[in-house]
This record gives sequence, C-alpha cells and structure tokens, in this order.
Amino acid sequence: MITFLMVLSILLVLFSGFVCWQVLEQRKVIARMMENDDIADSEQEPELVITLRVLNPIALAKRESRSARVLADKLPVMVRKMVYQEVMKELEEELTEREIDVEMQIEYR
Repeated sequence: MITFLMVLSILLVLFSGFVCWQVLEQRKVIARMMENDDIADSEQEPELVITLRVLNPIALAKRESRSARVLADKLPVMVRKMVYQEVMKELEEELTEREIDVEMQIEYR
C-alpha cells in the first residue's frame, strides 16, 4: 500500500510539474504576442462604437418607396443595401445639421 501511495505521489508531482511548465510557456507566448502587437504599451482607452441595425429593412423600403415595393420581392439584397445607405445618409445629414463630426461606414457581416 505504501508503494502504491509513493508511486501515486510521484506521478502527481510529475504531472504538477508538467502543468506548471505549460503555464510558464503559455505566459511567455502571451508576452511575445503582446510585444508584437504593442498591446502592453497601449494606454489609450478603448474606442466606443455605436452599432445600428434596421430590424426590418424590406418593410421599411416598401413603406417609404413605391419603387421598393416592386423591387423588394425580386432583389431583396439590393433593397437592404439601399435602405442602409439611405439611413446612413439621413443620419449623416442630421448630425451635420447639429454640428457633430462623425465617421460613418457600412459593415457587411
């Protein structure tokens, strides 16, 4: 019984040493990656971004435009893009009117 416990203890010590070595290696890799990306030295605040999503662009297009009523069923992707472009244009006009400088872009995900 003592032999079994000694062997088990030795195996646990070896396994613990291996896990400790893996943790140290992982820390080295993370430190190297942070140096390469200059993350460690960046003291700037994270950038805040507003995301806007039109919940039902096809229905909006049909409600706002006669031509969209015809196109929406045949070319829904194009109509969605046009809705987002129009929403972006209107938002930009409103913000410019209020003298708020913004950078706007459409991201396709």
